[in-house]
Amino acid sequence: MKIHSEGYKILIIWGLFLLAACLLLNIFVYNNDAFLYGSIFSALILFSLVLQFFRSPTRPLTENENAIVSPADGEIVTIEKVMEDEYLKKECILISVFMSPLNVHVNRYAISGEVTYFKYHPGKYWVASHPKSSTENERTTVVVEQNGERKILMRQIAGYVARRIVSYCKRGDFARQTDEFGFIKFGSRVDIYVPLHAKILVELNQKVKGGVNILAEFTK
Repeated sequence: MKIHSEGYKILIIWGLFLLAACLLLNIFVYNNDAFLYGSIFSALILFSLVLQFFRSPTRPLTENENAIVSPADGEIVTIEKVMEDEYLKKECILISVFMSPLNVHVNRYAISGEVTYFKYHPGKYWVASHPKSSTENERTTVVVEQNGERKILMRQIAGYVARRIVSYCKRGDFARQTDEFGFIKFGSRVDIYVPLHAKILVELNQKVKGGVNILAEFTK
């Protein structure tokens, strides 16, 4: 299993903590082999739970200039027409992908083009499903423009569990469809705003994989 580089430091610290806890408990509480083996087994389970947060599986990715691919693994929890007020300043179709702690947490570019806008917003940590999370939580906003005409906006949103958003992009970068642009540690939500004329190809409650499933297609 391939592990994402964002997890290296956390996994080393977590592993050392669990190892120390096992040894100290065995020395000062229950000094016997059965307890030692049991505590090691429990520690391995706890370590594996954190380990799976940072997995980065190799998978066949979708590249199609007319397609808007999912930027994250998770479940489609919102498909609705909304006003995007931060940058696009117009009505769009909002598609929200909720990332549970069991999902892969890599975030990928939905289309290829130029990163024309990037901004980090510090904020609160409402549960990701809360309506206020998209405007009040810690979040980043990334806009990718293709051929000077097509624009999509992606927003990484931290939730109650996820309190660390990592973004690799900056304004002026070339965004290649399905390449990584960020990571949300321990899951949360990614919103994507697509043009009203886009053909939506997903449904509510559908499970999607980042860089694989097509959320919508440009029609212009």
